[in-house]
Amino acid sequence: MLLFAFLGLVLALLSLTGCVGALRENMCLLRTFSAAVLLLVVAQVLAAVIVYSLQGQIVEYLRSGMLAAMVRYQEDLDLRFITDEIQTDLQCCGADTYRDWEINVYFNCSAPGIQACGVPPSCCVDPLENGTVWNTQCGVGAQQLDEFSAQSVIFLGGCLGSISRWIEHNGGVIVTVVIILLGVQILTLFITTHLIQKIRWNRAQHDVYLQSLQ
Repeated sequence: MLLFAFLGLVLALLSLTGCVGALRENMCLLRTFSAAVLLLVVAQVLAAVIVYSLQGQIVEYLRSGMLAAMVRYQEDLDLRFITDEIQTDLQCCGADTYRDWEINVYFNCSAPGIQACGVPPSCCVDPLENGTVWNTQCGVGAQQLDEFSAQSVIFLGGCLGSISRWIEHNGGVIVTVVIILLGVQILTLFITTHLIQKIRWNRAQHDVYLQSLQ
């Protein structure tokens, strides 16, 4: 969460730099803004190339990250929120299967508590009791059920598969959005460069005019 807040702050400051630089015709601010936009474009292109070339490693990284989040599900509220949102929105449970929740000390079948052999309520097909109240016990004992019985209670499929299917289904939209964003940034870079050149030319013409008056 803090990372997104920091990125938002950086982008806001960058936009402010460009606006103030253009309004005040400040060459230093405009050059800073132009360099930052260029770095953003290069970074996004490199990121796209890396993601495309390292798809297998990225899947393993996502699996490791999700399993780590599942281990700390009860201790870290941010990780719990993210995990619940992913499982609820994508209608999935665990990384590869709902039995992955065995990795959590509270949901492990050897645990002494009521959550033993269970899954979080975000895995449930119908997590709301009477359609309004969040039923925190809907996933209790789900790991003890066979898949045929469990499918009416919880989502069986893992979230990695759901994420892959979502990307495949929305791949065209994602590529289009990325191209549009890159196009806007490149256009912004072109306009900023043109503005810098125009300001430099105007100042040179002004200096020539002042010299002619002497």
